Amino acid sequence: MLKKLLRFNWIMFLSMVALAAVGVVFIRSAGAARAIASLQDAWRVHAATALFGLILYFALAFIDYRKILDLCSTPCFLASLILLVAVLAFGEKVYGGKRWLWFFQPSEVAKPAVILMIANIFGRAKPASGLMGLALGLGIIAVPALLILAEPDLGTALALVPATLTMLVCARVCLKVLLPLLATGLIAAGLILATVNVAETTENLETRDKIYKYLPLKEHQVQRLKTFLDPEADPYGGGWNLKQAKISIGSGSISGKGIGKGEQKFLGYLPPSVSMNDFIFSVLAEEAGFIGASTVLALFLAMLLSGLWIALRSADDRGRLVAIGVMTLIFVHVYINIAMSIGLMPITGLPLPFISAGKTFLVVLVAALGIVQSISLHREEEET
Repeated sequence: MLKKLLRFNWIMFLSMVALAAVGVVFIRSAGAARAIASLQDAWRVHAATALFGLILYFALAFIDYRKILDLCSTPCFLASLILLVAVLAFGEKVYGGKRWLWFFQPSEVAKPAVILMIANIFGRAKPASGLMGLALGLGIIAVPALLILAEPDLGTALALVPATLTMLVCARVCLKVLLPLLATGLIAAGLILATVNVAETTENLETRDKIYKYLPLKEHQVQRLKTFLDPEADPYGGGWNLKQAKISIGSGSISGKGIGKGEQKFLGYLPPSVSMNDFIFSVLAEEAGFIGASTVLALFLAMLLSGLWIALRSADDRGRLVAIGVMTLIFVHVYINIAMSIGLMPITGLPLPFISAGKTFLVVLVAALGIVQSISLHREEEET
């Protein structure tokens, strides 16, 4: 037991706790802008959720991750698929999408489930490294991703797919086919963005309608791309939140206006529905300034580097792939959330890990880091 405690990765743990504490502070600040009990109590919910997540964290950390993978990877993956189908059939429709099943979001549960499944299959003695292996891996990713897209929830799919594809690359699953596929996907994304740009710059309305008719995107997704390309085209509509978020970040200067003293949220320019979630980084940057925002980024960097260190020192490939998958998932969330807050990416609705309000995502992410901690604690034990 003493040896295990000496292998406990304190940097990752303390970074996680510090980020969750930052979330409590700024969710409380954002919620204080409106005299609505549910908003003002959101920080208490976040704190309670984080504490519950910590219980799962320590429970999973001291269980050998190989046992978790052996016993839970397949059942968790199948359960996540059932939940994703159930949310489409019985989920409550909110803001045009079915994402909630009772009190949680199945799409968030699917993220670690897919990571565990891929690690358990491709972390073994390379049972399927050719085309069949690639087809299997892509199928494991595609089925939940398509179900998530059907909700529709493009942002969650955008986070899931890069994280799990990175795992396939690290497992060297048919790279001569996989890498060209990834390149083709990036080119396709660029072509879609270029097509929207062409449609918006053409003066022929009939041509514009024909272009949008054949794009594989929902109306609200097209609107987000249009806002990204030209936020000033609709500054009081689709471009409003992005414009106000950028004003918030810029007005924070070096040291910020002080915790709870941000003007954008109090004046209603950033409504609580986004200031606690998608654009909480803007609230943080306005109130804590460049120093506070940089500190948060440093905490994320410390967490990611410690997770990669665990991956490099893992006892086997399964543990290595789990750590890589979880850390890539966190990186994708952080990058997309902050990039969309400053206008470098289209708005997707992805939360900032540990900081944005959101019960399901916080619990599953803390639990996933508990498994990564288990990889560190059991790195010198041979698989039986």
